[in-house]
Amino acid sequence: MSTSTDNFQISFPAIRGIQASREYYVAMCPLEMVVKLIRLDEENEDIPPDLRAQRILNKARIPGISRYIVENPETYAFSSLTISVDAKVTFEPHSSDGIASKLGVLSLPLDATFLINDGQHRRAAIAHALLERPKLKYETISLVIYIDQGLKRSQQLFADLNRYVVRPTTSLSILYDHRDPLSRLAHNVVENVTVFKGMTETAKSTISNRSRKLFTLSSIYQATCKLLGAKKDGTVTSDDEKLIIDFWNEVAKHMPDWTLAAQRKVVPSELRRDFIHAHGIALRALSCAGVDLLTQPAVVWKKQLKNLGKIDWSRSNAGVWEGRAMVAGKISKAHNNIILSANVIKRALGLSLNPKEEEIESLYSLGKL
Repeated sequence: MSTSTDNFQISFPAIRGIQASREYYVAMCPLEMVVKLIRLDEENEDIPPDLRAQRILNKARIPGISRYIVENPETYAFSSLTISVDAKVTFEPHSSDGIASKLGVLSLPLDATFLINDGQHRRAAIAHALLERPKLKYETISLVIYIDQGLKRSQQLFADLNRYVVRPTTSLSILYDHRDPLSRLAHNVVENVTVFKGMTETAKSTISNRSRKLFTLSSIYQATCKLLGAKKDGTVTSDDEKLIIDFWNEVAKHMPDWTLAAQRKVVPSELRRDFIHAHGIALRALSCAGVDLLTQPAVVWKKQLKNLGKIDWSRSNAGVWEGRAMVAGKISKAHNNIILSANVIKRALGLSLNPKEEEIESLYSLGKL
């Protein structure tokens, strides 16, 4: 990329393409120049939505994205920013025919307005990251550049670019995340807990009726984070991993239906139909009880876990589970339902309820939940 003060232009190495019978361009731009060229209307929150070409910037998202860049300078990856330019541009191809005719130099006036259609949070995070790690200014990001045809066209571009965007499931994100220690821990737990291995859905966060899986990776991840006390620093030691794996293997000893499902002696769909313990809320509730259990020596908490056998997990046992794990007969994973279900487990294990759990239990008893 270069600038020409004589012609008051900015030039990019670029590729020319055609979409919807219109030319567009893909160019590489240094991160520092991205911040200078592409302005955000973050201060202009009073502009009504119908006069915007983008959603209002969610500033709460920026620190996390910025931290991702700063903390992973050798492995971060950003997709292209999509922008519209309200100016006449010139494209000088390297050749008049063949592939080289698509490669060349794109020149734009320095006073052109660059309107971002997709990637405003990435753009804001780049500016934030440059403050902490100035050397990033020499790195580049690709720009997909459309020639602006007015606000209506820019709004349509935003709608079209986001029309078919589908976020990956939580389970799949955990499975593919090799950077997050808690994600790696959850994956190792699945591999080393007998009833989880081969019985965990790793691509979806829900289980279909016909599935032969009994657990989801996302539920195991959430329960594992709870057992660790949801470590905010994300660190996981080998002792942490051993403790979590030991805990779930010990729990499984007292959940015979899980073992039968793993041995293909019972159909998981039938367990989901008939029992609370075949749903993610059970893992979450067990982990809530586990937090208190694991403060004790192993010989103590392993002995206490034997009392899991006293719990009637049947969904037909509405006197216990309705309003706790179930609402109108359907499983509910709401926060209060997890706590109320955990209270049943804690009492069976001889554990005391903490003040928050007591409060929610009282509201449940009074019919206020």
